[in-house]
Amino acid sequence: MGIPTAVVVGVGAAQGVGAALCRKFAAEGHHVLVAGRTPERIEQVASTLRAAGGSAQALVTDTTSEADVIRLFDLAMAPGTGREPADLVVFNAGNNQAIDFRSLTAQQFGDFWRVGCFGGFLVGREAARRLAPLGRGTVIFTGASGSLRGRARFAHFAAAKAGLRMIAQSMAREFGPLGLHVAHVVIDGGINGERLRSVLPELAAQRGEDGLLDVDGIADTYWQLHRQPRTTWTQEIDLRPYKEAF
Repeated sequence: MGIPTAVVVGVGAAQGVGAALCRKFAAEGHHVLVAGRTPERIEQVASTLRAAGGSAQALVTDTTSEADVIRLFDLAMAPGTGREPADLVVFNAGNNQAIDFRSLTAQQFGDFWRVGCFGGFLVGREAARRLAPLGRGTVIFTGASGSLRGRARFAHFAAAKAGLRMIAQSMAREFGPLGLHVAHVVIDGGINGERLRSVLPELAAQRGEDGLLDVDGIADTYWQLHRQPRTTWTQEIDLRPYKEAF
């Protein structure tokens, strides 16, 4: 028997949620497939995991490409030397940008939807196809405040995230009785990662100590979801720093 495999789709910066999930799963004994669009970034994450004694492989994946997602799951479910097929899948892909609704183009709206919602459908469908027949496994989708409510200048983002939430709910109702745990995590607040600190350093300073979501704390929650006994499964959970209004 080898170690189980975890798939993390949507890995970018080393100081980001995707990378934190990879670190956590590797530390807990999983072989991690690090999937993202940027070769340099995902290889950096995979190399860091291996240097720390973990098991990881980077795989360039465009989550909006059906062929890419199928190829990823073919690898994830094929037993390899010292590893077992996947039992944990996370869809963490997404992008965000404030855009005035009047200037939002059809191309922009479509691009946001394809990454944030359609990509989740492809990953969720392949996970269900491979894991439900086995009667086990966990699939987790990363949501946001926009999953629950739309904000001015973020219609495109909210539309994609709300759609992803409905995919997660529908999957949970269809495949939960078959033994597949499907969960949706609402990340409600700023994330203390590379992107926010580089783009909005003033916000990080304003929030102060513990005013932003810690990426490793987020990863701990994902792992707890995976470890839940099936008598007490969570379908949706929301995470926010204690200073965040809601």
